[in-house]
Amino acid sequence: MSVKIKYPYHTGYPSVADLKKRAKWRIPKFAFDYLEGGCNEELNLARNENDFDNILLKPQYLHVSGEIDMSVELFGKRYSAPFGISPIGLQGLMWPNAPEILAKAAAKNNIPYILSTVSTSSIERIAEVSDGEAWFQLYHPTEDRLRDDILDRLKAVECPVLVVLVDVPSFGLRYREIKSGLSMPPKMNISNVAQALICPEWGIKTLQHGIPSFATLKPYMEKGLDLSQLGQFMNKTFTGKVNIQKVQAIRDIWKGPLVLKGIATQEDMDAAISIGVDGVIVSNHGGRQIDAGESSIHSLIRLTQDPYKNKLKIMMDGGIRSGVDLGRAYAVGSEFNFMGRPFMYGVGALGDEGGDHTINMFKAQLYQVMQQLSIENINQFPSRLL
Repeated sequence: MSVKIKYPYHTGYPSVADLKKRAKWRIPKFAFDYLEGGCNEELNLARNENDFDNILLKPQYLHVSGEIDMSVELFGKRYSAPFGISPIGLQGLMWPNAPEILAKAAAKNNIPYILSTVSTSSIERIAEVSDGEAWFQLYHPTEDRLRDDILDRLKAVECPVLVVLVDVPSFGLRYREIKSGLSMPPKMNISNVAQALICPEWGIKTLQHGIPSFATLKPYMEKGLDLSQLGQFMNKTFTGKVNIQKVQAIRDIWKGPLVLKGIATQEDMDAAISIGVDGVIVSNHGGRQIDAGESSIHSLIRLTQDPYKNKLKIMMDGGIRSGVDLGRAYAVGSEFNFMGRPFMYGVGALGDEGGDHTINMFKAQLYQVMQQLSIENINQFPSRLL
């Protein structure tokens, strides 16, 4: 499947850095800090991006290559591009209606979109706007009955892929969120209200779409919870370690493709393979959980070596900010890549057009890299690793 590249709608925003700059002044500071921040001193957040710079690619200018084909088959479906949109919690806080904007754009452009359990649109609504193509990331509940009910809802909408998050045994200590009042329990303060007032479009659209809430979880909450009680609900319902026995129970129930997100070590990779999961997303949760950990790209480099090759799909999330970074990830062994913050920058910068723009931007950047390296598909990237 060859691809025709449509260059970004807005030539003033040809890069992630340009989108981020515009999004920063359109989104209230407390919401932008929630999107942007990492845990503790944010060292691992920086590693995620900086470690890509050490991966170099080599062109072969005299090599004869044919037409470029970006399409990739993944879990029985052929996608038009080899990247997807990562799950992010509280998306509608950062930009009103963001989950629907991104889910629609992903379906239109035939790439995966993953809805988070703690996003601001429900399973059913995202299934509707994405024509049933959206994946779902499960924060494993402490109660099996709640887990089973969520899985039943996913089966009812014929969710194509279930992603189980494994790297949040506790909520990360994120200083920006603590200062802004978005830690658990969350609280609005005078400063946050003032920040919202100087972002009028964000405010108007928030009024149009309603105050953001954990839409998927509403059936399990008591009506009328205040913010402190919401924090207690989240801590009670989702604080707990996801061990291999819990994943095995899901594997026994879920007959479709099952992916684990947050894998970073050989020990966890061995465990995942032992129970027959279909894929992993190598990730450190965007640098939001453990500051002393390694970057996602370094974890990926170790985990794409033998004996793991060809045993399951090995994908990656974290630190990708350009088509060049996408190429670097494929060159060291990733089979598919996901990005979160760049797509939220796109929506924050350009509203309803942000999803389409960011997808087309990454396609254009990746296409140029493939042209420059004289390769036809992403499977050829490893041959261009320097």
